[in-house]
Amino acid sequence: MVGLCVVLLFAVVALCASWIAPNDPLATSWSAVRKPPSPAFLFGTDELGRDVFSRVVWGSRASLLVGLFSVCISMMLGVPIGLLAGYAGGWTDGIISRLTDAMLAVPFLILAIAMAAFLGPNLTNVMIALGVSATPVFIRLTRAQVLTVKVEDFIEAARAVGNPHWRIALRHVLPNILPPLIVQSTLAIAAAIIAEASLSFLGLGQQPPAPSWGSMLNTAKNYVDSAPWMAIWPGLSIFLLVVSLNLLGDGLRDAFDPRHK
Repeated sequence: MVGLCVVLLFAVVALCASWIAPNDPLATSWSAVRKPPSPAFLFGTDELGRDVFSRVVWGSRASLLVGLFSVCISMMLGVPIGLLAGYAGGWTDGIISRLTDAMLAVPFLILAIAMAAFLGPNLTNVMIALGVSATPVFIRLTRAQVLTVKVEDFIEAARAVGNPHWRIALRHVLPNILPPLIVQSTLAIAAAIIAEASLSFLGLGQQPPAPSWGSMLNTAKNYVDSAPWMAIWPGLSIFLLVVSLNLLGDGLRDAFDPRHK
């Protein structure tokens, strides 16, 4: 519940960024360069005099957008393919499984960096790169769940009364494999947020001057001694959101699976 509350808080901050942020996140002020936290600037200012609090608030929108849309891409690609592999079996399952194993052999972040560099450095391409890179995990999970569910008695009963295969897969198998997919999607959002911050830190994500937690950390590394607040707040935001998403995923797992209670 604590994780859910923190995630909802970040979601509200991202949705209401234009009302919550007291200043323009792109506005510079040479008279306020690297000012420490104060009533005028709650989180201090950066090397160009921009309000760090406003940039952290607007950066939450970029991180959550990447997390949500990349996981949506992963599920839209991975769930149908995994459902086909698990339900059809035979050579279809063999081909899909071997291709999935080949993609899983490449580390997630390395594959995401390669795709983001190939597509070009912007937020949309980061969503696509992270979504495609995380697809094999959803294929593997969906296939495993389908193999478990398709041998249940109610599936045999649905087949015995003459239901076509597509109806059995979509109406009877898919709804019964959704709980573990929901849990995995929550954990995948957390992984995508870390990956987005990593790509932005490397210059492959959200491009300056647009606010992003990763790009803010990239700039802050040069001023850790003189202006530590530039690194503390975006780093703390990433930490809190990722930990909360992992706690939320654990809670959903316990709720969906009575054996974990």
